[in-house]
This record gives sequence, structure tokens and C-alpha cells, in this order.
Amino acid sequence: MGQLWGPSLPILGGRILPMLQRYCVFGSYHPLTRRRLHINGKQQKLNRHWIAYSSASDNETSTSDIHGGRKDLDLPDSLLHDARILYCASPAMGHNKESHPESNKRVPAIVDALEKLELTPKHRGSQVLEIQSFHPSSHDDVARVHSRSYITGLEKAMSRASDEGLIFIEGTGPTYATQTTFQESLLSAGAGITLVDSVVAASKLGPNPPLGFALVRPPGHHAVPEGPMGFCVFGNIAVAARYAQHQHGLKRVMIIDFDVHHGNGTCDAFYDDPDIFFLSTHQLGSYPGTGKIHQVGQGNGEGTTLNLPLPGGAGDYAMRCAFDEIIAPAAQRFKPDIILVSAGYDAHALDPLAGLQFTTGTFYMLAASIRQLAAELCGSRCVFFLEGGYNLQSLSSSVADTFRAFLGEPSLAAQFDDPAMLYEEPARKIRDAIDKARVLHSL
Repeated sequence: MGQLWGPSLPILGGRILPMLQRYCVFGSYHPLTRRRLHINGKQQKLNRHWIAYSSASDNETSTSDIHGGRKDLDLPDSLLHDARILYCASPAMGHNKESHPESNKRVPAIVDALEKLELTPKHRGSQVLEIQSFHPSSHDDVARVHSRSYITGLEKAMSRASDEGLIFIEGTGPTYATQTTFQESLLSAGAGITLVDSVVAASKLGPNPPLGFALVRPPGHHAVPEGPMGFCVFGNIAVAARYAQHQHGLKRVMIIDFDVHHGNGTCDAFYDDPDIFFLSTHQLGSYPGTGKIHQVGQGNGEGTTLNLPLPGGAGDYAMRCAFDEIIAPAAQRFKPDIILVSAGYDAHALDPLAGLQFTTGTFYMLAASIRQLAAELCGSRCVFFLEGGYNLQSLSSSVADTFRAFLGEPSLAAQFDDPAMLYEEPARKIRDAIDKARVLHSL
């Protein structure tokens, strides 16, 4: 197995140059594409590929921390103010099983597409900022969602994975681990935390903070509090939700999950919590069989879980109706302080693991609509988290179009979507599901 890649701070001849004491842009090779990055002495001129990393002194912080936790990121206000998109890429290159759909090719395919379509900092200057160096999540952060016994058990299993090369860590499913899985999963959760910090800091500088996107794997929304499930190791979005509450005092968190599969792990973590609204659209009858429409939360959390199972064949029409009639009204009533999104792209018509027929345009519509919803309700505080998506072509083009939606630019879906691949949606079944959810939740 190759050595686990992890971001590190640059060493500049053993010293930090005076002009770079607080914030640094440095020359290195991007871990995914090997392209050369450059140093530019004037940090205000954001015309190259910029990378931010944490180098905060004891007296310099830009992220709110109401409980005295560590500062993982300290970006200059000028960077945060100008950016429209902040993203982190955590490809987990060592976490890989040959021929497995959740492979280490997924994030590199997305990064390559962003570069090809000129959506990276290299091409967009101050509009797009990649935060490349970030800390792994702490055990304490993960333990707000997962049991300590699971965390320590997985860490101990790494020695076995090192000996055997690859092990399965879910008794009834295809969730695997290699010797790097534990640390890479912490790093992916840490990417989400870093983006929450950054988006919250930016929201204090003006009315239009950037949106965040955590391009991370392994995915997280199936991981239950007691263990892994469905390709997922740690609940990246759930960890970020608890962090937003604990570190930033953002009490009311809305999680929108449009992965084709029900986010059962996220649902379980917050099923009785009145301050986290979990809303999932997913294919009826798909893995893992949870997410029934009548499951609405329990105890104090009754009413803050909304499941909308969609019939096979549902596509763009279904999601436009679902957003207008379910997602937006539920969010407007809940009044979140931040919106987090489990962005799964496996509902695409070309994806091999399900039977919905979303297109690149569907995902553009969702991203643009959620962006507008966040602007109206929570000061544009919003972070997307990569979940599923296993056709590399449809995954990468759909994430790229999500970026275009964030930037307020026209969709390029017509370049990627072939209308001939689509068939008529089951409109009657879609209407029945949406009407039932509206009545059940008094929308």
C-alpha cells in the first residue's frame, strides 16, 4: 500500500517569509492532478491557483469559536469576501478496492472535470478558492455522532488491514477498509468542518458568502452511530452538523439529502432532535430499505424528519415539484441557521446503482434552488458534501454544473445530457407521493 497522503505546511528555507507570516500561497504539486502551483507575493491578486492553510497565531482568528476549540483555519477577510465557492478535496487515495463502485477514481474525476471546464481557482481567480491543507477531524468531533467504541474499534482494525491489505468492516454489506481508511476518513470529516468554519466566517463579512463543497470520500450518510454501512465510514455531514451547533452556536441545522439512497445514518443520528431537520428524497425500495414516508421523527424530534420516497423512473419533473412543494416550504417553516446538503449524484439516469433518471440539469436546478433558499433563510450559509455517484462521467459533469449554479452561471447540461436516454416519468405516482408528504407534514 502507498503511503497515506495528508496535507502539510510548506517549509520555506526553514523560515516563514515576513510577507507570508499570516497567510501563505505556496508552490507545490496538486495531489490529484500534479499541476504546478505558483507563489505570488501580492496576496490580493488572486489570478492563480490559490491554496489556503491554517497558520493562525494565538491572537489572530477569523472563525467564530464560542467554546474555545482549536482554530483549523485562518483566512484573510479579502479572500473570504471575494470568493463565491470554497471547496476541499479529500480523495482518500489509499482507501480503495479494485472494481468497487466507491473507488479512489471518483474525486480525481471531479477535479479533472472542474479543471477542464475552467471552474478552478487557476481560471476563476478570486471567485473560487480551494482550501487544500486542513486538519483531520478530532475523535471528539466524530464522537458527537458515533460511539467511542466504534471509533476506537476502527482505529485498532487498521493493524489488521495493514497485514491483510483489505478487510470488510460491515458484517452484511460491501463496506471495506484498508490500512489508511481511519485517517483518511478523519481527514474527510475534517474537510467538512473546515468548510463550515470558512462559510460561517465569510457570512460575517457580507450578505453573499461563498458556498462550500466538500469533495470527499468515503461518503458518510449511511454510517450509523454504532458503525459503518453502505460504503460509508463516518457521517461527514452529521459530524459537521453537530460541529456547527457546538462551535458556532448555529442551533437550527437543516440537512437536505438528494442521494438516490436514503441517508439512514444521518436520519438515525438526529431522529429525536428538534433542532436538526433531516429531509431526504430517495428511490422507493432502494438500499437500505429505510426512509418510509411515515417516519417523521420521534419524541421531541417528531416532525423534523421528512422522507420522500420517489418511484423508480422519477426525474427532473419529480424533483422540481419536490423542491417547490416540499423542500422549500419545509425549510421556510423550520428557519435554519445553516443548510447542509448530502449531495449524492447516483440518481442520475446513467448511474449503475439505482433507477431514477435525474440529469445534469436536475442537479443544476437543485444547486441553484438551494443556493437561493440559503440566501433567503440563513445568510447563504450552506455547505454541500459529496455522497454517492458511481458513473464517473455523470458524476463529474453534474458536480461541475453544481459549481456553475453556485456561480450563478448558465447550465452546460445540454452538452452532457442525451434526451434519448430518458423515458416518461410516472407522474401519477410522483404526485401521490408528494401530496401524501404535504398532508403528513402540513405543508
